[in-house]
Amino acid sequence: MGERKCQDSPRGAPQALFGIVQGGMYLDLRQEAVTELRQMGFDGYALGGLSVGESKEVMFQIVAETAPLLPIDQPRYLMGVGMPEDILFAVKQGIDMFDCVLPTRNARNGMLFTKHGRLLIKNARFADDSLPIELGCACYTCRYYSRAYLRHLYLAEEILAARLLTIHNLYFYINFMKDIRQAILSGELANFKEKFGYSWGNMEKLEELYPNSSWEREDKSRRLSTI
Repeated sequence: MGERKCQDSPRGAPQALFGIVQGGMYLDLRQEAVTELRQMGFDGYALGGLSVGESKEVMFQIVAETAPLLPIDQPRYLMGVGMPEDILFAVKQGIDMFDCVLPTRNARNGMLFTKHGRLLIKNARFADDSLPIELGCACYTCRYYSRAYLRHLYLAEEILAARLLTIHNLYFYINFMKDIRQAILSGELANFKEKFGYSWGNMEKLEELYPNSSWEREDKSRRLSTI
């Protein structure tokens, strides 16, 4: 009854209704949820209940073993996951869409994302640093403000700090996703980090657990229409 009421409710033309796969950290419950949701039929499918305190290894296992069960001709959405390395792993498993507060919330708390990892602007080593947050970044913040000045604004609790740091993080994520799209288009997603100059911690170790990504077996045009 509940699912039919939801599906039958009127909604605007551009709106899509997604079925959310739950089941905690139990693969059998996740598989059961996928089966029932596919029988009901939705515009897209989401993986929920992840990145809520479980280890990264467990999250990767759930994504790697559940995402391939979802329809390949409809959008697949991973809810609440936002670390760049997690997004990249999930895309390789067939996930198309993401949402997360990390770019903005972490910016307000002084954490910045770069191609070479995370930067904490409050650290004392940036007190006299005249460099931008990230060399080569073309965002407004990196073009006009130094790490030292941004650190001063942050420690002084100036609202401008939250705005400028947020601008950088959003710019980083937008370009990160553009690079992923380009990697899919050029067939270089497997070598994404090397091709586009990203370097993060122990991603290689985690990826070794699930080397057989599903994206290689999919139509690139479908992926590009949703990522």
